[in-house]
Amino acid sequence: MTLDTLEVVGDRRGGTAIGAAEDPRGPVAGYVATRSVSSTKTDTAIIRTPQAISVVGRQQIDDQKPASLAEATRYAPGVRGETFGADPRNDWFLIRGFTAQESGYFLDGLQLFTSAFATWKLEPFGLERLEILRGPNSGLYGGASPGGIINAVSKRPPIVPIRYVETGIDNYGNAYAGFDIGGPVDAPGTEGKLFYRLVGLGRAGGTQVDYVNNDRFFFAPSITWKPDADTSLTVLAQVQRDRAGTQNFLPYEGTVTPAPFGFIKTNRFTGDPATDRLTRAQDFVGYEFEHRFENDVKFRQNARHGTVTVNLFNRYGGGYVFGESAAQANLSRFDFFTRGAAVQSDIDNQLVIPFRTGDFGHTVLAGFEYRRYQIDDYQAFGFGPSLNLIRPIYPNTPLNLGAPYQNALITQNQFAAYLQDEITLGNVSLVLSGRHDWVATDNDNRIGASTSRDTSAFSGRVALIYNDESGLAPYVSYAQGFNPTVGLNGVTGQLLLPERSEQTEVGLKYKPPGFDGYFAAALFDLTRSNVVTTNPLNIQQVVQTGAVNSRGAEIEMVANLAPGLRAVASYTAYDLSVTRDLNTALIGTTPTNTPEQYGSLFVDYTFQNGVLRGFGLGGGVRGVGRSFADTANLFRVPGYVVGDLVAHYDWEGWRFALNVSNVSDERIVSSCNSVTACYYGERRRVLGSIGYRW
Repeated sequence: MTLDTLEVVGDRRGGTAIGAAEDPRGPVAGYVATRSVSSTKTDTAIIRTPQAISVVGRQQIDDQKPASLAEATRYAPGVRGETFGADPRNDWFLIRGFTAQESGYFLDGLQLFTSAFATWKLEPFGLERLEILRGPNSGLYGGASPGGIINAVSKRPPIVPIRYVETGIDNYGNAYAGFDIGGPVDAPGTEGKLFYRLVGLGRAGGTQVDYVNNDRFFFAPSITWKPDADTSLTVLAQVQRDRAGTQNFLPYEGTVTPAPFGFIKTNRFTGDPATDRLTRAQDFVGYEFEHRFENDVKFRQNARHGTVTVNLFNRYGGGYVFGESAAQANLSRFDFFTRGAAVQSDIDNQLVIPFRTGDFGHTVLAGFEYRRYQIDDYQAFGFGPSLNLIRPIYPNTPLNLGAPYQNALITQNQFAAYLQDEITLGNVSLVLSGRHDWVATDNDNRIGASTSRDTSAFSGRVALIYNDESGLAPYVSYAQGFNPTVGLNGVTGQLLLPERSEQTEVGLKYKPPGFDGYFAAALFDLTRSNVVTTNPLNIQQVVQTGAVNSRGAEIEMVANLAPGLRAVASYTAYDLSVTRDLNTALIGTTPTNTPEQYGSLFVDYTFQNGVLRGFGLGGGVRGVGRSFADTANLFRVPGYVVGDLVAHYDWEGWRFALNVSNVSDERIVSSCNSVTACYYGERRRVLGSIGYRW
C-alpha cells in the first residue's frame, strides 16, 4: 500500500473499514489503527513497529468530544495531559513523566517548537488522528522531548465527498459550531485530480471559573492535486484566533487540604476581570509533495511556515499574604505581562528506497531537514494587590509592572541529515536509525549581554521485532535523544546546552488472528540528562547539572470488539526520580506535578438492530495516582478517579449526542507546582451536540 490512498471510509456504527487498506495519514476504522507513518517516517504496520505507539483516531475523538488535544489523550497510555488542570490557555502534557508540550508537539510530522509563552495550540475538530510515540525519537526527528512526541495529523482532502456540520453547548454556556466539507473539485479537466477540504469552527462562552472564557475562531482549508498516479501535492493552511482567561495559582492549604475557612471554591477567579486575558494569533501554511519513481522509489518534501503571537496579562496568586494566617484567606498576587511572537519554518526532504539483497528486504530512508525558529520575547513582573478568597473584591486597576526582566530576540537554526534502514528477514525486522543535528542559537539581548552557541549531536536508534504467526510480536530497542534548550545558564551567563537522553525498551504486541484490535505492553528505562534545575545558592538562577530517571511499564488494549462495540484501555506505572542535582537533598525525590501511575477504560456500544438501532451508550473511568507539591516530597497531592458517560443517536444523517465528563462532579486537584501553586481539575461538564451529515 502507498500513501496515495486518500481515504478509508469507516462505518460509524460498526467501526469496520469499507474499501481500501488504511492510509497512515487518513481515517481510522473504528478505534483500531493498523498503520502509522510517524515512528519510521515510512508506511509501516503498527504490529511490525518496534516501539510503543498509540493512535487516537477520529472516531474516538468524535465519541468522546474533547475540547482540547490534552483531553483527547485521556485514555492513552504513557501520556498525562491536563497537567495544570482545567486551563484553557495551553495544551499541557507529560510523556513518560517528562514535559513534552515544548518540544514534543508535532503537526503533520513537523515540529511546533515552543519557547517562553509563545505557545501553539491545536483544535481537535481539525485533526484526523493523534499518533503518540513514546520514548526518545531524535534518531529521525532531532530535537524533541525525551519522553516522546505527539504527532497530530490534519484532516486532508478526501476522495469521497464529506458534508458535515455540528453545533453544541455545555453547562458553562460555552457554545460552538463547526463544519467539515470536502471532496473532488467538480470542474472540467479536474476529474480524479483535484480535491479540497474546508474545516472550520467557532466557539465562545465560559468555563468552570468565573470570568474565564474560552473563545476561538478556526479555519483550515486544504487542497490536493494529483496530476497522475505517481504524483501528489497537498497544500494545508490554518488560521486560528484564541481569546481565553488566565489560570488560577492556588495555595495547597485550601485546595489539597482544608484551610480554616474550608476549601477554595472551584469557580473562584483569583485574577482580575479588568486585566486578565490571553490572546493568541496562530497561522500555518505548508505543503506535502510526493513523487514515486520506478521500483517504488519515492521522494517526499514536507514544508510549513507558521507564526504565533501570544499576549498574556495575568494577576496571579502567590500564596497567602506573608505574615498572615490562612484563616484570613488573603491571597497575595503578582502582576505579569508577556508578549511572545514566534516564527517557525521547517522543510523536511525524504527519499525512500526499497530493495532486496538476497533474502533481506530493505527500506532505506534518507533525509535532510532544516528548521528555523525565532522568538521576540518580552516579559515583565510586578506586585499586585491581595485578594480575599472568601469575599473577593476586584480592584480593576491596571497591572503594576516594573522594567522587563526579559527582552530578547532569540534565533535558532537547525540543520540535520538522517538515514534509516528497515531490514526484514522473514518474520524478523531490524530498524537502524541515525541522525546528526547542527544547531546555531543566537540571543540578541536588549537588556543585557548578547550570546550565541553552536552545537551538534548524533542520535541513534536500534530496534528489533519478531512477528510470530500466532500474532505475538516481541521487540527490543535502544534509542538516544537530543533536545536543544533555549535559555541562559544563571551562573555562566551562557546559553544552555542541549539536553540528552537514552532509553532501553522491551515490549510485546499481540494481535490475535481474526481479532480487530491488539494488545501491547512495554517496559522502559529512560534517563534524561543536562536537565535545567535551580541553583541552590540562588533560586533566581537556573543551572544545568540535573538528571532524572524514568523507569516503568505501560499496557494497552484497543479493539473493535463486535459490530458497534469499541473499547480502549490502558495502564501506566513508573518510578520517576532525580538522580543528579546540585542540591544533593533532592537526589531520589520525584519531580512535582508528576503522578507515577494512571489508568483508564472506555467502552462505546451502538445498537445495530431493532427499535434501538442507531442508539448508543458509552462510558469510561479514569484514575490518576498521587503526586507531590514540593521538590522535597513532603506535601502529597492525592490521586483521584472520575467517570465519563456518553449517549448518542444516529438517524438519517443526524447525530445527537450528550457527553458528560467527571459525571460524579468530583472536586479534584490535578497537580501542584509548589505549595503556592495548585490547580483544580475540571468539574462535571455536560455537553450537548447535534451533527448532520449529507
